[in-house]
Amino acid sequence: MKNGGFTLIELIIVVGIFLLLVALVVPALVFFKRQSLLDSTAQEIFNTLRLAQNKTLSSEGASSFGVYFETNKFTLFKGAVYSAGAPDNEIHNLDTTLRISEINLGGSQVVFDRLSGTTANSGFLKIESVQDSTKNKYVYIENSGTVSLSSVSASDASRFKDSRHIHVLYSQNTQSAANLVLYFSNDNFTQNINYQNGLNADKTQFFWEGTVTVGGVDQKLKIHTHSLTASATQFCFHRDRRFNSKALNISLDGQNLINYTATGTTTKGISLWASDPQIQ
Repeated sequence: MKNGGFTLIELIIVVGIFLLLVALVVPALVFFKRQSLLDSTAQEIFNTLRLAQNKTLSSEGASSFGVYFETNKFTLFKGAVYSAGAPDNEIHNLDTTLRISEINLGGSQVVFDRLSGTTANSGFLKIESVQDSTKNKYVYIENSGTVSLSSVSASDASRFKDSRHIHVLYSQNTQSAANLVLYFSNDNFTQNINYQNGLNADKTQFFWEGTVTVGGVDQKLKIHTHSLTASATQFCFHRDRRFNSKALNISLDGQNLINYTATGTTTKGISLWASDPQIQ
């Protein structure tokens, strides 16, 4: 007849099975927790970037918004440039087990354009586990303003690109510039635009759009900036060939920025500070 209790051997077997289960389950739970925290942090960064873009497009406070990144935190801020002590800053601290290990944006901030929601600060961020750098997530930001958690950006290889949308980097301070000149060379016609009238209050953005009648034919153009600082300006020129048929040279205070033929072919401006035209 058996006793009603456990024998020592049975107890050892039960404890051994329990310890084995713990050894299998605990690492899985730790991994799940770390992965969940990594995923939620990447999503939080994604959401904050989208919030900054939405605030910018809605002209909240008549301002642009951006996100500034550091190793252990990121900050939603108001304005074109991050200021560490600004009262409007919204700071998001990372969990101590995570860090932003790579900031590949041409700087540490992403600022969105008020008119289009685009950004000059494209690239990616890498968030990783402090204990294991192989556990990581990426956040991608494109010039178009698209924010993605996907490792592969959408291809635009099939998109027809032409001179209707051009970027030119002008490596000079344009905050005190006076005269933007549209010179239609074949017609010897000049249209002067007051550059100061197109600047916003803090002189960090420029915008002009209009129709110029040249030889009885309307020419429709839009010129604005994606970035305007004390050291450089990234101009964006829109000249759709459906609405333009005249050769055009564009200059700022005598510095030639970009030239178009009547059919829309672009050539680099002769200014030493103007970059090659980048077709978008």
